[in-house]
Amino acid sequence: MDQQHEDQTSSTSSGIDRRVFLSASGGALAAAALSSTALQALPSMMHNSVDETIRVGLVGCGGRGTGAVINALNVEPRAKLVAMGDIFKDRLDSSLKNLLDEEHADRIDVSEEMQFSGWDSFEKVIENCDLVILATTPHFRPEQIEKAVAAGKHIFAEKPVATDAPGVARVRAAARIADQKGLTLVSGLCYRYQDAKQQTIDRVHDGSIGDIITLQCTYNTGGLWHRGRKDEWSEMEYQVRNWYYFNWLSGDHITEQSIHSIDKMMWAMKDAPPAKCSASGGRTCRTEEKWGDIYDHFNCVFEWENGTKLFHSCRQWSGADGDVSDYVHGTRGTAAIQRHRVDGEVKWNFSGSPNDMYDAEWVELFRSVKGERDRINNGEYMCNSTLAAILGRTAAYTGKTITWDEMTSSELDLSPVAYEFGPAPVVEIARPGTTKFS
Repeated sequence: MDQQHEDQTSSTSSGIDRRVFLSASGGALAAAALSSTALQALPSMMHNSVDETIRVGLVGCGGRGTGAVINALNVEPRAKLVAMGDIFKDRLDSSLKNLLDEEHADRIDVSEEMQFSGWDSFEKVIENCDLVILATTPHFRPEQIEKAVAAGKHIFAEKPVATDAPGVARVRAAARIADQKGLTLVSGLCYRYQDAKQQTIDRVHDGSIGDIITLQCTYNTGGLWHRGRKDEWSEMEYQVRNWYYFNWLSGDHITEQSIHSIDKMMWAMKDAPPAKCSASGGRTCRTEEKWGDIYDHFNCVFEWENGTKLFHSCRQWSGADGDVSDYVHGTRGTAAIQRHRVDGEVKWNFSGSPNDMYDAEWVELFRSVKGERDRINNGEYMCNSTLAAILGRTAAYTGKTITWDEMTSSELDLSPVAYEFGPAPVVEIARPGTTKFS
């Protein structure tokens, strides 16, 4: 589960200046990719032959990336892992060793020449596969999605897809280009691929609970991992290895973890974005320097144009009670999304055992790649759910009510000056009432 995710990172070429790094973003990418030449770049293979290998590449060799490879190989006999990349060679080596100990070791075919480390490792993986798994630290997702789309590759992109509004805008533009090219783009917001959740949301949408009045979601978990600090690490290496605790890298836990709860509520609202959000949060337990600049709890109120409100809370406190639950309250009853149940005028329970959502998303991804179903492009909802989480975080950091339109147009870019081992972004803990919105 998410508290065990240890996604590692790949990034841009060593020493690239931020201005150069951003030059291919947003509108620039869209303009280039929509040119007649770029639109001729079709997916590298359509995979309609029954004996055709689907070459899979992994970018980000942490726990989530390694797990995603296993899920892919679980469901598609023609899939073979042929390339791996991570900024850190030791993370790649550990992932490869673990994969070779798994059931599908016969389809792990990653030669030394196809093992890439360093800031530009993701580019080399993309060059050498048909379908790429992007499971790095979230900050690096926008450029990786852009590069994969430009290269005509199918994509599995872990959540969230960015850590700031400009990053979301870049992914949204790239996703639309992927649609133009007929590429498959599947999001790691895996609950949408679980049959029990699908049927429960169907009950919400078919009117079983009446008109939606209020929504409530909670994602309360314990503490997570920390990799410590070594004398030989630069500040940048320390932050990237402990990426979860730095907002520019993870987006804070409301974005990296609790996005699952926010996404289910967005799904219930048919992905219509909220109009605004007010929030609070802070650091009750994470008071030491080692915890970087992220909060350990958030409480948010999202409100839609029609007055519907979502009450959202999340926290990561070791030793405290846990709770992951989601409710949609309507004029005729209540849907408990996590429990797969409806109570009220209509009584309904999901029957049977839910499918494995991690395998299920891969089943549909491969069906899409092979042309066995309509092409999947999850771009819009994965961008909207990511931006909603960033909206909640921003409202808490600033202590201000922030509108969706303000968030969408925010120019606050969390990128560092350069991508190289050396100095890193200064750690500044947000203080409501003092931290400004931009």
